[in-house]
Amino acid sequence: MAEPGAIISTISRPGRQPARAEATVVERRIRDRPLPLLAWFEVRRAERQRIRARRLRLGRRAALLGIGVACLGVTIAVPPLPRLVWNASASAPVGLYAVSPGAPLERGDMAIAWPPIQARQLAARRHYLPSNVPLVKRVAGVAGDTICAVDRVVTVNGRPVATRRAADAARRNLPAWRGCIRLGRGMHFLLLTETPDSFDGRYFGPTLAQDVIGKATPLWLR
Repeated sequence: MAEPGAIISTISRPGRQPARAEATVVERRIRDRPLPLLAWFEVRRAERQRIRARRLRLGRRAALLGIGVACLGVTIAVPPLPRLVWNASASAPVGLYAVSPGAPLERGDMAIAWPPIQARQLAARRHYLPSNVPLVKRVAGVAGDTICAVDRVVTVNGRPVATRRAADAARRNLPAWRGCIRLGRGMHFLLLTETPDSFDGRYFGPTLAQDVIGKATPLWLR
């Protein structure tokens, strides 16, 4: 019979070898996959990156939307200038005109312009011209010219150019301004001398720069 120490030794040796092999397999499996804590950090980092990327996309979309709304607001606030105008009023040659905004105006040029607000309202009430339709008139005076209205006579640089009527065809009194004015920069005096009944500067005075839409070039006249 063997001694107790030998038996213990004999039994213990075979049991240790499988234990080491099993530990090696377990350690290899652990190294092959991330630990739970590290995996959690990886998931959190990936989630933060997705959130950051989404916020960036939303910010870009909001910025583009803001720009679009701003552009739309500007478009609504500033109505587009007409490029073609059909004049149906007999106070100027009837026909189609091309409009050139910003083009310099000289004496004798045709121009598209808005009358002063009071004159526009009067013309609309009396059905001379709708309030949303500009005038087509000839330029009779430019910056530096002196325009005078004395009684019924209108002069440009001392030369009589037009006569005013006291009333219209319906016997309603027409507006009349009096005195002399030297046209400043951007101001024009619009007048159709060949049309005695024309509702123009002889009744409402000079036209300011902001009321001039542009130079009118006849394309087709009736």
